[in-house]
Amino acid sequence: MSFADAIRSCLQKYVTFSGRASRPEYWWFVLFLIAGGIATSILDSILFGTGTVETGPGAISAKSENGPISGLFSLATLLPILAAGWRRMHDTGRSGLYLLYPLIVIVGMGTFASMAGATSAVMSGDFGAAFAGLTGIVMLLSMLVFIISPLIVIWWLTRPSQPGPNTYGPNPHEVLA
Repeated sequence: MSFADAIRSCLQKYVTFSGRASRPEYWWFVLFLIAGGIATSILDSILFGTGTVETGPGAISAKSENGPISGLFSLATLLPILAAGWRRMHDTGRSGLYLLYPLIVIVGMGTFASMAGATSAVMSGDFGAAFAGLTGIVMLLSMLVFIISPLIVIWWLTRPSQPGPNTYGPNPHEVLA
């Protein structure tokens, strides 16, 4: 699958979460999103300039922020990249929900922290109390899982296609051949 075919396929399947997406289809689309993000950021800075922020007495630094064009591009391509990732997980024989593991870890960490009372300690600035005792051990372990979970998802996205048809549909390589 070529670069243009991958972009066309992913945009035509804008919110199609069923079926399978081949490895080249997904990664060419990711490359398109990276290039599009860079191009829209450059266009934003040309059209709207960069903001400046005073960081101290007499110290001014350039403020980088998403401009309107970059924000619209990101918003317009959010569902296609989620759908393509979901289909890519299907191609490796996994449920698309595996794509959401990092988000599930964040929600779990926040829920545990609020139930353990760690959020009020962090909000008051007492980080030592938030990470004391058993709560601290569980929070540190969950942070380790949070760091590892996106790496596992990326590894799953790079795996080869499952040969033959699976529960999510026919192999995209065999359909094209």
